[in-house]
Amino acid sequence: MQATAKLSNYRQSPRKARLIARLVAGKKIDLALAELTHLEKRSAPVFAKLLKSAEANAKALGMDAKDLVVKEFRVDKGLVMKRFRPRAFGRASGIKKRSCHILIVLEGAEIAQAVKASKKTATKEPAPKKTTAAAPKRASAKKTTAK
Repeated sequence: MQATAKLSNYRQSPRKARLIARLVAGKKIDLALAELTHLEKRSAPVFAKLLKSAEANAKALGMDAKDLVVKEFRVDKGLVMKRFRPRAFGRASGIKKRSCHILIVLEGAEIAQAVKASKKTATKEPAPKKTTAAAPKRASAKKTTAK
């Protein structure tokens, strides 16, 4: 069972927001919240609030809050507002004000461990090596010149 929380059109570029998402993904929820509260990034409090919202959604579904793990922390591209700034000689240059969509997926720790264990046990057999017939060696033909 999974619990999710979503934030649409957050006014920060996805590139900056992904730094925090990579830091928190795959960790237990209490450890993730502790890291977000001590992080000095502009979007850290927003991410912490969203994580608490996902935790509340998980409790509403009847999941145990202590065993929750951040399965997925996805940051996608949102709207791009295009603005113009005046430049020299009466020209204008464009500015892109980017936004992002953030999705958090929480999962129970038992389920996450079971999935990891099943991936480890399902080992792939190595592909058979391709054997090629050895090419016959050429006999070196020496040119003889008559004198």
